[in-house]
Amino acid sequence: MDILQYSDAILGGATIGLAATLLLLLNGRVLGISGIAANIISGQSYSRKYSISFVCGLFLAGWTAFRLIPGALADSPVTDLKILALAGLLVGIGTRLGNGCTSGHGVCGLSRFSKRSLFATIAFMASAIATVYLTQHIWELGQL
Repeated sequence: MDILQYSDAILGGATIGLAATLLLLLNGRVLGISGIAANIISGQSYSRKYSISFVCGLFLAGWTAFRLIPGALADSPVTDLKILALAGLLVGIGTRLGNGCTSGHGVCGLSRFSKRSLFATIAFMASAIATVYLTQHIWELGQL
């Protein structure tokens, strides 16, 4: 197994962990992106300016990475905008149902030994495994 094969994933994970740590240490806030994004509409738990700045930073970072490494998304299995929009909607519904997202539960909640976050992360991972299995093995074989 060549570790360089996974260097992007390792770098991404380390960056998310560093961002979560810095946000907690410097602002006393837990990094839960679905909660931050929802606050743009509701304006309850964080300041709205903070939430808008954070989400704009996510888009800016993605755009910058795409500009610096144009081929980074070349292997993306889905390019249809309708499917991506539907997937985003389903993720949004799931995060509301699960009272948080993978960054909130998986990164911050697990590091605080939250039982609720443990069960949420298990559900996220099981859903991800099932989705990959269905899309990569069942649908490609024309069985669905």
